[in-house]
Amino acid sequence: MKILIVEDSKNMSGVLKEVLEHEGITVLQAFDGVAGLLAARREKPDLVLLDLLLPKMSGYDVCSRLMTDNLTRHIPVLVVSTLDTRDSMNKLRAAGARHFMKKPYSLDELLEKIHSLLPKPPSTGA
Repeated sequence: MKILIVEDSKNMSGVLKEVLEHEGITVLQAFDGVAGLLAARREKPDLVLLDLLLPKMSGYDVCSRLMTDNLTRHIPVLVVSTLDTRDSMNKLRAAGARHFMKKPYSLDELLEKIHSLLPKPPSTGA
């Protein structure tokens, strides 16, 4: 499994990276919207964790472009942000976002949400 974290806070991204790698997940990081979009197109991760307040390109624009690009539209995007106003949520829905988690969050809740969005490994049919 491979997750792309698009988050401008290097501290928050680093902590998440450590926790997810401990879960056996490969983690890629991008610290601005443009780098995040390029990394998603190049790496095709199984999930994108996306902040909204990013330098160079907002999370709304990143999400919208991911959802309309044939290379990335199948990738689930989990938006993780402090912005949960009605206006912000409407903009997210318009951008194609289907999954949202408000910061601050409990790590257990975030991990549970991440695991629910990752593809399930094929069963062995035993």
